[in-house]
Amino acid sequence: MESFDLAIIGSGPGGYVAAIRAAQLGMKTAIIEKYNTLGGTCLNVGCIPSKALLDSSEHFHNATHNFTEHGIDVDNVRPNIEQMIKRKNEVVEQTCNGIKYLMDKNKIAVFNGLGSFKDSTHISIKDQDGKVTEIEAKKTIIATGSKPNFFPGMEPDKKRIITSTEALSLKEIPKKMIVIGGGVIGLELGSVFGRLGTQVEVVEFASSIIPTMDETMGKELTRVLKKEGFKFHLEHRVKSVVNKGDKVIITALNKKEVEVTFEADYCLVAVGRKPYTDGLNAEAAGVKITDRGQVEVNDYLQTSTPNIYAIGDVVRGAMLAHKAEEEGVFVAEHMAGQKPHMNYNLIPGVVYTWPEVASVGKTEAELVKEGREIKVGSFPIKALGRARASMDTAGLVKVIADSETDEVLGVHMIAPRAADLIMEAVVAMEYRASAEDIARICHPHPTYSEAIKEAALDAFEKRALHI
Repeated sequence: MESFDLAIIGSGPGGYVAAIRAAQLGMKTAIIEKYNTLGGTCLNVGCIPSKALLDSSEHFHNATHNFTEHGIDVDNVRPNIEQMIKRKNEVVEQTCNGIKYLMDKNKIAVFNGLGSFKDSTHISIKDQDGKVTEIEAKKTIIATGSKPNFFPGMEPDKKRIITSTEALSLKEIPKKMIVIGGGVIGLELGSVFGRLGTQVEVVEFASSIIPTMDETMGKELTRVLKKEGFKFHLEHRVKSVVNKGDKVIITALNKKEVEVTFEADYCLVAVGRKPYTDGLNAEAAGVKITDRGQVEVNDYLQTSTPNIYAIGDVVRGAMLAHKAEEEGVFVAEHMAGQKPHMNYNLIPGVVYTWPEVASVGKTEAELVKEGREIKVGSFPIKALGRARASMDTAGLVKVIADSETDEVLGVHMIAPRAADLIMEAVVAMEYRASAEDIARICHPHPTYSEAIKEAALDAFEKRALHI
């Protein structure tokens, strides 16, 4: 039986990054992945493939809506869904192969098969042919991630009633798609097909889309997506989804408790994700699972069994790839006796629609609920010269600061390249910058980043320059 200092169950962003950091720190490391490719949900059926399709569909949208205005005449532009899926698959394959290269480079042993605890230091690995290998590990990290969630009545059949996994490999462009859930996954994949000509309708239980983000962002994104043809049915509770062969019937109750029905080619169930621990046999290692299906951990991400840790989607907190990565590094360094830290308040969130939505820190509603005295500044993207030049004029940047100290407490934006722009706010807040600090930094012109400076000026002394 082979013995390791550390075994990691799951090769997603949390697992493979933890493996690399542990190997860098001198640990003999093994990673266990039940599928034949590394990278987990993010690389195979999540972050990477969805962004590949989002980029492809954005190119098509620009060709059919914006090229003429830019002086580019094109005729008979057609979407080729087969080629889009083919390119997406190539991007996924290249990325997964990159992870395999990193495992080899760092001398990390890779076991393909379902990892299951025999006890707190022994793991059984059963491959797809039924062959069982057993290894010994002084320490283990559970990084088994999550899977698509659904509620009674909306069980996916993976044919017409689909999850994000099936949506990433559709062989046709639907004429109409109902998306259950107005969160990140539903809006991103809805955007892919909406740009390609699908009529997209979103059914959401809450009173706004992206309900976990700042309310202003939800309102602005709703306005933008409506202009692109989206229809929204808010405060609707889905009762049932039925596959009728060539169409899907969705029955829901609206906020007045009146039953309404929707009909579409496909129904995308996008009501979040849930922790995945199937087959882990956690109880054999004394690892506690909460009522929500999460692995219970302390502040050091240790489970109820001290030599076993857990990270990423399978533990509390936001289900984000970059959060899992940071937790993987945190745990590896903690094991090595270092003193790492994680500031969960400064983990940015992003929605990859266009324009993108990004946020860090507290929302205005959260701060009001806490009783904080705050001041709020904002600046519209349309006031930027760079935005007019690129024809990307939708959106705004919002900066929230403490009324007395001027410390920035939250930054929220819907803007072109918001996923990249948000890092200015993350760095500023990591060093506890004030709105004035951001406002006095010279920003290059013309750029989208100027909107952050202007919003900070507005929060600081209500003296934005260009509006």
